[in-house]
Amino acid sequence: MKHIAFVGAGSMAEAIINGLISGGVCLPEHIKVTNRSSIERLSCLNQAYGVSVTKNKQETVEGASIIILAMKPKDVKAGIESIRDYVDSSQVIISVLAGISSETIRELFGKELSIIRAMPNTSAAIQRSATALACNSAVTADQLKQATGLFEAIGTVTRVLEHQLDAVTGLSGSGPAYVYYIAEALEKAAAETGLEKETAKALIAQTLLGAAEMLLSSPKEPALLRKEVTSPGGTTEAGIEKLEEYQVSEAIAACINRATERSQELREIFAKNALKEHI
Repeated sequence: MKHIAFVGAGSMAEAIINGLISGGVCLPEHIKVTNRSSIERLSCLNQAYGVSVTKNKQETVEGASIIILAMKPKDVKAGIESIRDYVDSSQVIISVLAGISSETIRELFGKELSIIRAMPNTSAAIQRSATALACNSAVTADQLKQATGLFEAIGTVTRVLEHQLDAVTGLSGSGPAYVYYIAEALEKAAAETGLEKETAKALIAQTLLGAAEMLLSSPKEPALLRKEVTSPGGTTEAGIEKLEEYQVSEAIAACINRATERSQELREIFAKNALKEHI
């Protein structure tokens, strides 16, 4: 069996590796990982998951069916240069780098390749990622099916057009942080009303989980689900009134819009810098 190569060993690479192994999609020996400089980080991944690690870039990527680019976006030029001579058109390049277009990746490799951009989130570590995929014109149906299967092992997969990935980044890519932010606020409020921290955490986590399951299983729109639990004159209505008073809906919209804009800004900056240095 051909292996999957990870170029980059940060938190997203680890989340995907954890998900793939925990989900039984890949055996540890079918995963090879390399990075730019941290031998200690590679050693940690080897000890934690049993994957093969090496500083030898040729050994990592040659013969791999899939090469996952998981370095920091600022390191994309150096990362691609380190493997460029060992990559051929039979392999699929999957990039989880926010803000780096498939065209920029192709130009840095200097050859025509099948490139899929993926925007997962860190919930991949527990097989609950919401991943969006966008592919260039060289990607075949079989290659897309293979990539889809890989990311379905760590959550759900949605196909989008590449220009939509900025919005995906702002919504689901950064989304777990927004949920954790809300959980922090709920914990703080619970403490102020007299609930112990562990009690509040259990109630908050299950409430968020239950609401998410309702959204997935019910054909009803979120607005209707909200109305169904908002009795006139009741406690929920009183709480909602405060959310509206503080314009929470507008704040969330501004959050997503700004994150999307920042993704666009970073894409332009990374592309300009990477290609400028490449030339």
